[in-house]
Amino acid sequence: MNLQPLVERARGIARDPAFMTGVRDMSGTALGIGAWGLVTGVAMIKSGMSLPLALFMGLLVYAGSAQLAVLPLMAVGAPMWVVWFTAICVNLRFVILSSMWRSYFAHLRLRHRLAIAYFSGDVIFVGFMKRYPDARPQPEQLPYFWGAASTNWLAWQIPSTLGILLADQVPLSWGLGFAGVLALMGVLLSMLNDRATWVAGVVAASAAVAAFALPLKLNILVAIAAAVAAGLLAETLQQRLRALQAPEKEEPGPVILPPDTAHGERHARLPLDEDARPVQTKEKETL
Repeated sequence: MNLQPLVERARGIARDPAFMTGVRDMSGTALGIGAWGLVTGVAMIKSGMSLPLALFMGLLVYAGSAQLAVLPLMAVGAPMWVVWFTAICVNLRFVILSSMWRSYFAHLRLRHRLAIAYFSGDVIFVGFMKRYPDARPQPEQLPYFWGAASTNWLAWQIPSTLGILLADQVPLSWGLGFAGVLALMGVLLSMLNDRATWVAGVVAASAAVAAFALPLKLNILVAIAAAVAAGLLAETLQQRLRALQAPEKEEPGPVILPPDTAHGERHARLPLDEDARPVQTKEKETL
């Protein structure tokens, strides 16, 4: 298999200025993501998982919320279908996120889109949408995504691997996982820049708390659905309100023609139908 074209493409993306923009945007949340990854790595070992399996799960799954949700189930020997169903429910939000990614990357080949699906995450999505709010493809979007994705992946995988290898030295009582939540909240709060997003954020938080008792962390899915519906409704009402408040355009009045002194006119007049007709000239016959 010839990997040279892939390597050249990766080098071209890394040299793009948008790549470093993505790196800088994700650097602010790297500390919180790293703390979250560290706790997840420790939790995998503390739940009784073997070292090779924990390393394999950390690299393959790459989903902190799903990993933390299924680890207690795996520790008590829950049926595999319960483990899978729980992970699917927790990650159902990515179905909604993927539908929005499609507006930007639908033109790429399938293998490229599958790679984007693996490396995408909540923080990357928030940063990307903040940088490119218009849902239309642009050349710099792919380098930006890979800059953000590579930074986020390393910020997660390195501490997660350290947590797996040093699980005995990092107690869960430190509560470092909350740092990841704080990192997400910081990014999300920066996106609340209009009334519709504020409504969606408040509704999402309220729905998540109200549905907290649901099993399999279905409150996350409820919060997402409620936020999308509330945000769309608020945006629609906001657009209608702007339309009602917009001043009505006045229709232009009649055009007043200046007097044609060549034909003996002295006063301005309104245009007549014959003014719009083309003037026909009759050539004189020459003998």
